[in-house]
Amino acid sequence: MKMRKGFTLPELIVVTAVAGLIFIVFFIQKANVDAMNRDDTRKTAINAMYYALEEGFYAENGYYPESISEDNLKAMDPALFTDPNGINLGKDGSNYSYEPGNCKDGKCKEYILRATLEKEDIYIKRNRN
Repeated sequence: MKMRKGFTLPELIVVTAVAGLIFIVFFIQKANVDAMNRDDTRKTAINAMYYALEEGFYAENGYYPESISEDNLKAMDPALFTDPNGINLGKDGSNYSYEPGNCKDGKCKEYILRATLEKEDIYIKRNRN
């Protein structure tokens, strides 16, 4: 009996199925890692806003602003006001929000910073003072 070289059809089907499964798992995990990286970017931006408000604005003025932007938080990188989707803070659809509270004549005593995350609950920072 002569031996033929090559693979049988069942062997090829099994190898193709295993390779397909590996690719599916890889792309699912890649999507999860990408979402976690975007969430980390959002947290970094909220933390930068928080420290710019507390260590910069409040330390100099003794109150918090009614709105925040690169104009009144000059120590912060302006790119951090834009979320990973390319939408600026305060615009519709932004993952970031600044909610001042207890305001009078443009001077606020409190605020809440929020970031909507993909893989976790909403990330919140409140005023320290």
